[in-house]
Amino acid sequence: MKLTILGGGGFRVPLVYGALLTDHAEGRVTQVVLHDLDAGRLSAVTRVLAEQAAAVPDAPEVTATTDLDEALRGADFVFSAIRVGGLEGRANDERVALAEGVLGQETVGAGGIAYGLRTVPVAEDIARRVARLAPDAWVINFTNPAGLVTEAMSRHLGDRVIGICDSPVGLGRRIARVLGGNPKEAWIDYVGLNHLGWVRGLKIAGRDELPRLLADPDLLGSFEEGKLFGVDWLQSLGAIPNEYLHYYYFNREAVRSYQQVEKTRGAFLRDQQASFYDGMRDPGARALAAWESTRAEREATYMAENRETAGAGERDADDLSGGYEKVALALMRAIARDERTTLILNVRNAGTLSALDGEAVIEVPCLVDANGAHPVAVDPLPDHATGLVCAVKAVEREVLAAAESGSRATAVKAFALHPLVDSVNVARRLVEGYTGVHPGLAYLK
Repeated sequence: MKLTILGGGGFRVPLVYGALLTDHAEGRVTQVVLHDLDAGRLSAVTRVLAEQAAAVPDAPEVTATTDLDEALRGADFVFSAIRVGGLEGRANDERVALAEGVLGQETVGAGGIAYGLRTVPVAEDIARRVARLAPDAWVINFTNPAGLVTEAMSRHLGDRVIGICDSPVGLGRRIARVLGGNPKEAWIDYVGLNHLGWVRGLKIAGRDELPRLLADPDLLGSFEEGKLFGVDWLQSLGAIPNEYLHYYYFNREAVRSYQQVEKTRGAFLRDQQASFYDGMRDPGARALAAWESTRAEREATYMAENRETAGAGERDADDLSGGYEKVALALMRAIARDERTTLILNVRNAGTLSALDGEAVIEVPCLVDANGAHPVAVDPLPDHATGLVCAVKAVEREVLAAAESGSRATAVKAFALHPLVDSVNVARRLVEGYTGVHPGLAYLK
């Protein structure tokens, strides 16, 4: 079975390959094709993968190419983890937004809109190529903003594109762990959009244990989200929000914290990863050790500004292990082998949330089998959450419309309508600033 990884020179590719190395069953991935526009990054990651596979006799064969059509042709699965504009683009997204006093995070607010505007045209081109060159392939999208990009690709691939994210997985794991349950056996009632969802219940052995957690201040304040949001706010919500909702619920504090740091997250990762890739030019460098050291620092500093704002302290050791690669492997296994499972995924709504139309991509628990991912029926969200979901989905639709039409006015509308951008004039200046630093937005007229 052939797996093509787009963004194959990306820093987190070894996580996906490492997960594949644990799979020895019949019907597993036997061929991995890495595609990237940067041959140097491809070479560096290929070295890391070679060291990972050194002690695994039946490791999947790895090849690398800068030819997109060659990479896609004959693929069974396509894993998309591209970053249009690179980490320099992410750093610019943050800088331009913060100069206007609004959030520049890569998936939330102004930064997410800018990233989406330059990513959607590329993602749609990939989707059209997949439909032509590998019509039977399943596309697993991790490219951010994951929900928006998955929806863009679904217009060409239908339900054969499925978005994944590690945030709901990590959240469910933390809640189950603090309740004394096995995360693998827990049913998580999670509903929303990508990076905009809430856990409303968590069943262990058929019993919803979330009320017990919400009623116990000590227990509720003992894990990441309790520290991040505060016990009182979680009890007021009656749910546990995805960590990215901190940018909404504590927006002013988050913006102020980001404005005060020496380096934004994007600038930090840009410089950190540049050091790693530069080091890989040395043929004698220990690639895997260098990658593991760089990754440990990356994970430990994740959302550091938000945790500092909330006084949440350092991340727990158990939260440093990632997770999206495990979701990707479980998804591929379920489809390829009909190993039925339940995963929280980004899929088309198809009537699951009545407040949104059927084509809207949402993030909910899905039953997965050989025919793909099927969203599970869920209860409606409360009004405050429904309002936020609908507002952000409306912004995503304006981003898609701007990408399709090339309309600068529609791009301004997308920024202006976002709950975290509270001024049409700011929206106009954001579009001016972003088109000035991103060649990939030259299509906006």
